[in-house]
Amino acid sequence: MKAVITILAVVALASVPLWLRDPYLLNALITTGIFVIGAMSLNLLLGFTGQLSLGHIAFFGIGAYVSALTSLGFDVGLPGGFRVVHEPWPPIIGLVFAILAAGLCGYFVGLLSFRVRGAYFVIVTISFAEVVRLVALNWVELTQGPLALTNIPSIALPLPGLSELTLRTKMQNYYLVLVVALIAYLLIARLVRSHFGRAMRGLMENETLAVSVGIDVTKTLTLAAVISAAIAGAAGSLYAHYIRIIDPEVFAFINTVTMVIMVISGGKGSLAGPVVGGLIFGLLPVALRPVMAPEAQWIAYGGVLMAILFVLPRGIVPSLAQRLTRRRSGAKALALTETGVEERA
Repeated sequence: MKAVITILAVVALASVPLWLRDPYLLNALITTGIFVIGAMSLNLLLGFTGQLSLGHIAFFGIGAYVSALTSLGFDVGLPGGFRVVHEPWPPIIGLVFAILAAGLCGYFVGLLSFRVRGAYFVIVTISFAEVVRLVALNWVELTQGPLALTNIPSIALPLPGLSELTLRTKMQNYYLVLVVALIAYLLIARLVRSHFGRAMRGLMENETLAVSVGIDVTKTLTLAAVISAAIAGAAGSLYAHYIRIIDPEVFAFINTVTMVIMVISGGKGSLAGPVVGGLIFGLLPVALRPVMAPEAQWIAYGGVLMAILFVLPRGIVPSLAQRLTRRRSGAKALALTETGVEERA
């Protein structure tokens, strides 16, 4: 049943550019899809290991800058009179480098920070994001600082036997984001259903018991951080090549908060939760903008979030799934009772 729903959802999303002709709404769907990928990566940590990272946007921004600089090229000086010169490479290589660089940063952050838990881990991740933001802001020779990196080339896909396909139109970028989101979804689904996924859940539910059966806490959490960061880096790369301009504001704390809201409202620990929450809170500002002032939009945004969490405290997807299961169980029990009464009669 879940597989059928997933297939129908993918088909419905794939059909959107065929009937949606408004470029503004299509642009909103593309940017929302990119942040949904980021939310899925955050859910791997928050939903399946119980570790709240409030610096997750750092990996998103690292992916964006690495991919942009790989495709633009750079010439920077280093201490000692050395210079590093990099000629522009194809953007698709930038996407690969973004995934590797973000994953590597996730490894070092995880290795250092998973020795602490709770509020200490949150502080470490926030500090890391702020350090990366300050580097992007002040290393003007490399990142252009507040002036931003501009004219970032669009991603081009090599076609065997032909030239390459440059993804310039909104429809092309929509399908690119949809494919990457689907790959990330399937990868996370495969992970959480594996032995590694069971180890993550074990650490979240009872760390002492998990350690007693031989689960390596630091190794498991660090690997989860690497995969999570790599997926976030891919999302950042897509963002940079779609928007084609990137500045230190990409590291803004509000972007991490947006991802957390997407995960919590949709249902942390569920595969579809970040997708559902991401679509709602990614498109809600678009729906409110024509009818409300900016201040009222934020009030309505918060009101919708509180209403969802009040009515569906576990998030949209887990709460609805739980209610559906209860109804089915009740219907089966009623059917068995009626059958027993008829037999006695």
